[in-house]
Amino acid sequence: MSLQSTINIGKIPVLLAPMAGITDLPFRNVVSKFGVDMVFSEMIADRALLAKNVKIKKIELGSNFLNTAVQLAGCEPKAMGEAAKLVSDLGAKAIDINMGCPAKKVVGGYSGSALMRDLKKAALIIESVITAVDIPVSLKARLGWDDISINAKELGVIAETCGVYSLTIHGRTRNQFYKGQADWRAILEVKRAVKIPVITNGDIVDINSASKALDVSGSDGLMVGRRIIGKPWLISQISAHLNNQTQPPVPKGLRLIEVIASHYDEMLSFYGVTLGVRVARKHLKRYLEIFSLPKNLSDEFLRQDCPKKVIRKLFELPDRVKP
Repeated sequence: MSLQSTINIGKIPVLLAPMAGITDLPFRNVVSKFGVDMVFSEMIADRALLAKNVKIKKIELGSNFLNTAVQLAGCEPKAMGEAAKLVSDLGAKAIDINMGCPAKKVVGGYSGSALMRDLKKAALIIESVITAVDIPVSLKARLGWDDISINAKELGVIAETCGVYSLTIHGRTRNQFYKGQADWRAILEVKRAVKIPVITNGDIVDINSASKALDVSGSDGLMVGRRIIGKPWLISQISAHLNNQTQPPVPKGLRLIEVIASHYDEMLSFYGVTLGVRVARKHLKRYLEIFSLPKNLSDEFLRQDCPKKVIRKLFELPDRVKP
């Protein structure tokens, strides 16, 4: 079901944010198993995508999944259009344009939130992407570059005019990075300026913050970011609360171990054992926080290079799970 269809039937959508180094295919899969309206791939640079062979592209994108949008970043309209066409041809069901990433290496290449300093170029990129494909195109941005150049409303109007079907706003400026608090109220001005769905992102960490963010921003839905690492069921909890549905059970005990082990195994299959073990550690560390383990025991997990030993240690832990 598309985002617009979800909204049309009266449901408040809760989405998984695109996160570099986090929202790879294995993580999107584990979140999807608990329930989520839409997930976004890691940000993919247009030129990097165009340089890879087709098999690698398709594996990385997970483009055959109905609830997945592929996020693209770039600074040249032509290259972004070509990358969008390629992604569409690979079977992607939706594309998201990144104009919100604050990372220095991204804005240094005039991509991500750097485009909020040049709305004319931003418009050309949006037009190029939308012209190149017949699938929905969304846009993710910030409030502006800094406190004296808040222009998310202007960018939103441009995006809507170009044909973007939804807009996600992180409630901070680029220069804030992730410091301070997200300004959900500032997103209300964007919502009032456009008719397309507006999604609020930033500091949505639990049910209470989700309810407040939705109320203050007046937005159509929410996007959850880094707080979901180690808690892939969080979005399903937030969605159930906002939509007055029965709360899904949080995995505990043996069921929790099975969730972690399944995610771990999928990462090993996706990346290969050597790289998979290393990539999995960032997720394993967050999962292990649930158990309140002594630091030395957690460190044993995170230093372990043998997958079989990691899995064995996991299944020795159910009795340590908090009730």
